[in-house]
Amino acid sequence: MRRLNIASPTFEYDADDPDGFRSGMQRFGKLIGASRLGASVYELPPGQSICPYHYEYPEEEWLLVLEGRPTLRHPAGTDELEPWDVVCFPSGPEGAHAVRNGTDDTVRVLMFSTVSHPAVVVYPDSDKIGMWTGNEDDKLLALRKSAVDYWEGEAKQPE
Repeated sequence: MRRLNIASPTFEYDADDPDGFRSGMQRFGKLIGASRLGASVYELPPGQSICPYHYEYPEEEWLLVLEGRPTLRHPAGTDELEPWDVVCFPSGPEGAHAVRNGTDDTVRVLMFSTVSHPAVVVYPDSDKIGMWTGNEDDKLLALRKSAVDYWEGEAKQPE
């Protein structure tokens, strides 16, 4: 049995994250042996968000508030959450979300998700789409308007 106490996580902050998106994270699904579920604890300092507004295919995510009062943006508007609130973000546009700390206190949330490859993430505000295959060499993040026709660059097959 693998075990981890999430009451005292070791948060990693990415120095490349821009202001507004500087959150600490500890991923622990793999650490405890999970292969089909991902889990992470996030720490959001005041004024910071976990990531831009987005939705995913085919993954489903759950959020559980551990500490503080984060603001959740979703397709119907925004809501302030409180400790022990739990929310599910289904696959597709109806599951669009962004989590932000608009308070003066630190917020901590626990996120669970299914793990599927390939995974596709859509960012409606910036009109981007991302694809993650599980292979670092085969990932893509692009503007949706840069799409090409299915037959672009394809040659007639030899007979």
